[in-house]
Amino acid sequence: MDEAGERINVQISTQELERRWKAVRTTMGQEGIDILLMQNRDQFLGGYVKWFTDIPAFNGYPTTVVFPREEEMTVINVGPRMDQESSLTDLSTKGWAYRGVKNRWTAPYFPSLHYSSTYDAELVVALLKPIKGGVLGLIAPGHIPAPFYKYLRERLTGFSFVNATDMVDNIKAVKSEEEIELIKKTASLQDKAMDTALREVKPGVRDSEIMALVQYSVQKMGSEQQLIMAGSAPMGNPSPMLKRHFMNRRMSDGDQFTLMIEVSGPGGLYTELGRICVLGKASDELVEAFETAKQAQQLTLELIKPGADPRDLVAANNEFLRSRGLPEEKRLYAHGQGYDLVERPAFREDETMKLMANMNITVHPIVASRRVFAWVCDNYLVTDTGVSECLHKTPKKIFEL
Repeated sequence: MDEAGERINVQISTQELERRWKAVRTTMGQEGIDILLMQNRDQFLGGYVKWFTDIPAFNGYPTTVVFPREEEMTVINVGPRMDQESSLTDLSTKGWAYRGVKNRWTAPYFPSLHYSSTYDAELVVALLKPIKGGVLGLIAPGHIPAPFYKYLRERLTGFSFVNATDMVDNIKAVKSEEEIELIKKTASLQDKAMDTALREVKPGVRDSEIMALVQYSVQKMGSEQQLIMAGSAPMGNPSPMLKRHFMNRRMSDGDQFTLMIEVSGPGGLYTELGRICVLGKASDELVEAFETAKQAQQLTLELIKPGADPRDLVAANNEFLRSRGLPEEKRLYAHGQGYDLVERPAFREDETMKLMANMNITVHPIVASRRVFAWVCDNYLVTDTGVSECLHKTPKKIFEL
């Protein structure tokens, strides 16, 4: 019986996982790092666990991965309490789901139960204490809770703790051929969902109904996780995309509607598509703002190439905005994507990673005021000389419905 084929929509190949592991272990040897440790708890910004194991963290339940340089991983999940000498708690998943994993341990810990906040750390200490010491590299320490970290530091006194995130990010941000093919499928899926949504935008429909339609549409096509934001407003008022809590408004004739489809595709890799539409005719003010947003996107795209510094691109974008009498960009207006909605490199003043070929970049400038909101949002691949064709095929225009 092919368990993986029956239960998993798209499983990353073992060859691809082995490529990642080999690249990381080689760099660990160069950096003198013995063990990596990471923790994630969702599929939106939890890409490290997924990248190493091909199994996502989910629902706010923390998943910890211990990745040694010389042997297979240990994965720690929420589950039944187990003694320290137990190994895989679910042997049926070994080999087809948990590849490259020696131990899968569980404990009943939840962030909402404060007294359980070190149960997973206790298992990590039980695993590493016998080693007596070494260099432990933390991946994305911002994901690691304070009680977990404190418990490890107090008990693993023989270990030196270092931040190894840059080391992994420089490998993870450059996409393989297998990853690029999945990224293209995600972009195509989003194009189809946008087309479906635009056919149903009409007076009397709630913003949330369009969001639900998009979510249903992309899940049928294999999307693994969804962030969908939408918002409507009368013309002459800004109409940004909003979170689900604020999507109860019904649309009326003449309204503007803004939709962002930021969902992962089969395999779990993200792209991001955003467009605006009008239930009638767009105002001259909105058309002008949208054209400016398109020009800002094009300016950034012309500067993207291997070796480019995102800080320089931010400066160029802000110079363009000032030349149009607009305020400088304070948001994250462009960034990498992969297993994370937001992945490095980030186009901002404090980013240190330069652009490299085969990165997946989304560029989404916004032009907004008290009367108007205009944006355009698409993904591109960094090529050896610049950027690829747009991965999205949805026309870059205001859709007048």
